[in-house]
Amino acid sequence: MQKPLAAALAATLTITAATSVATNTAVAASAVTAAPKLGWHVCSTGPADETGQRLDAVGAQCAELQVPLDYSHPAGRQITVAIARRLATDTKHRQGTLVVNVGGPEASRQGVNAFLDASPQVAATFDLVGIDPRFFGRSTPLECNWPTDRYLNLVQFGTPDRASFKRSVALAKDLADRCAPYADVLPFASTRNTARDMDRVRAALGEQRISFLGWSYGTYLGAVYLQLFPGRSDRFVLDSSHGPDSYGPRWTRETASADAGALADWASWVARRNTKYGLGTTKARVLAAVDHIAAVAKRRPLQVGTHRVDAGMLPGLLLTVVDTDELYGEFSAQVRVLRDAADGLVVTPTAMQEERFGLYELGDVIPEFGFSATNANQCADRAAPRDPEVYYRDIQAHLAAEPLYGPLARHITPCAFWPTSPVEQPTVIDNNRPALIVSASGDPATPYAGQVAMHRALKGSRQLTVTGAYRHGVFPYSSCVDDTVNRYLAEGKLPRNDLTCPPA
Repeated sequence: MQKPLAAALAATLTITAATSVATNTAVAASAVTAAPKLGWHVCSTGPADETGQRLDAVGAQCAELQVPLDYSHPAGRQITVAIARRLATDTKHRQGTLVVNVGGPEASRQGVNAFLDASPQVAATFDLVGIDPRFFGRSTPLECNWPTDRYLNLVQFGTPDRASFKRSVALAKDLADRCAPYADVLPFASTRNTARDMDRVRAALGEQRISFLGWSYGTYLGAVYLQLFPGRSDRFVLDSSHGPDSYGPRWTRETASADAGALADWASWVARRNTKYGLGTTKARVLAAVDHIAAVAKRRPLQVGTHRVDAGMLPGLLLTVVDTDELYGEFSAQVRVLRDAADGLVVTPTAMQEERFGLYELGDVIPEFGFSATNANQCADRAAPRDPEVYYRDIQAHLAAEPLYGPLARHITPCAFWPTSPVEQPTVIDNNRPALIVSASGDPATPYAGQVAMHRALKGSRQLTVTGAYRHGVFPYSSCVDDTVNRYLAEGKLPRNDLTCPPA
């Protein structure tokens, strides 16, 4: 799903079901018995609350639910989870409740609007529910006061050499240290607990089962829910899935080759339009122009308007996530600016480039971006290596094969210095529940191999693949994709076999 630029930047880079049957049964029982009446109210909190205004405009209402911080102590400290719901308008054909998660992780009450925009006819048959995950949005906040520039200078910058790596280590440690005062809540920021919260919402809504549509991170949340609460799931759609065991502090580690594949697809696209962009008449020549930019940036920073672009900054500026003509065109204009700067010309950044540079230099803390909550979630889901040299050796070992994107994909994160450790083992995804997995074969953010692995782990699933597409976030896309997703949600029947769709 499209998001504000800074959130999209962070999301682009930056997850054994060890709980016993007895523990899961106790958790499930607590969800059933703790079903308070929800106090529904208007969503908007004022003129600056755009999400609330959009929810109000489509007839949604909002509520808050108290859930345990630590589900092993359900009667202990409680936190708040914020919910939005828009009741089915086609009551004659009502299908139940559909929870929509837009990914990130990030605030997700706007999932109500996202599905209404994507599929209004099917949306009319569901009670649509969006939930701000614990510590995001209107839910109990977790904000470690991370300046925007410091975080983006870590996750958007590569570290191909020792000097740049040392800078990233210092940044990662500083950010982790800023979260130390919140050590009492950090271990409970996991996806397992977010899935448990979702089941508490189900119980509070009085539903025996829920359906689910999730993009990106939402796919992992959906898969964890299927594992923990298999009997409470109905129709699950997972779009642009993480691998079943990849999400966590190092989830980007396998993305370098996928990013390179997406860059090559763009190079073919722009070569066919050489007269407009002047970057080369063949894919090879366009990629050679990118190599030229990278080679010059290694020798000296590029002067781009008032900004300097060095070899560490460059990979983050050369990521593509959606293969539309509009975004490929903008990306081409940006590469042309960088190529001209590499050639020593005086250049002016595009408006979108200037916005990105502005974020890299913005010292403000923007709670809406949820940077620290995102990292808390990843650090709670899976342990990270604590020795910085593990990351540096990993980068260097793959530098020949991944010269541009490897130092970015394999970078160190704050989880290497996190003040707490996971309190539960990672969830092992292995069940027979039905689900529809929607994929693009060239997804640059969650590589296709991981999506195939999720399909294998969810043994009752079917996979719909758009071949030759280089995008993260597929539905809505084309009639081939949209008809399949909508039919499954409307009728509850998966395709008999895996399917493919051509690129649009």
